[in-house]
Amino acid sequence: MSEPDLFESENGVLAGARAVFGNPDAGAQAYRDTLGELIGYYERLMRETRRLIRRSDREELEMNRLNHRLQDLARELEFRATRDTLTGALNRGAIIERAGAMLAGDSLSLIVLDIDHFKRVNDSMGHPVGDTVIRGVVECLERSVQGAGVIGRVGGEEFAALLPARGLDTAVELAERMRLQIEQHVFPVKAGLQVTASFGVSWSPPGTSFEQAYARADEALYQAKRSGRNRVVSLLESELVVPLH
Repeated sequence: MSEPDLFESENGVLAGARAVFGNPDAGAQAYRDTLGELIGYYERLMRETRRLIRRSDREELEMNRLNHRLQDLARELEFRATRDTLTGALNRGAIIERAGAMLAGDSLSLIVLDIDHFKRVNDSMGHPVGDTVIRGVVECLERSVQGAGVIGRVGGEEFAALLPARGLDTAVELAERMRLQIEQHVFPVKAGLQVTASFGVSWSPPGTSFEQAYARADEALYQAKRSGRNRVVSLLESELVVPLH
């Protein structure tokens, strides 16, 4: 079945004009009538063309708007997929992915920290105060890192900092700076609230798995808590280093 001719009437008029043009006996009136008909169809085609161009311009603008919106949504979805909703820091999944990518080609120092006695804050002052403390801790960590690495929230009151191509001594110094920032930070909650955190630091060569790097940092964190909290302990390839604080 052949497709319908969208310009059937126009083609008919054009064929009639060709017939008049090719007829040597056609009179002046026939030429005038044919020319008038052609002009009418031409003007209609021009109007339709202008209408279609305007419609095309509107649709192009709408398509551009939709493309920009889709790009915004994609960025928003990526943010939601990789960020902690309370603090805006990287979430656990994003930290694991970033650390794996870093360790694939370079060494990595990993800092993990846990807010000391955070359950007491939640139990005695309520979760809104606890949320304020968590956000304040992330602010302290971000001020300390200042582009040297990335910060993530890997659990309720547990956080991590990834420092690619940084030595263990540098990471320990940074962890100590973080510890002091948190200890000295004035949280906008109950007067006199003292917040501290314990830190574990590990250094891993390229090719180490995230699980291995994290296990060492977590063991160092456990040692920091067991030895009195509010301190920094580091581990290098299963070797325990004397606490800094």
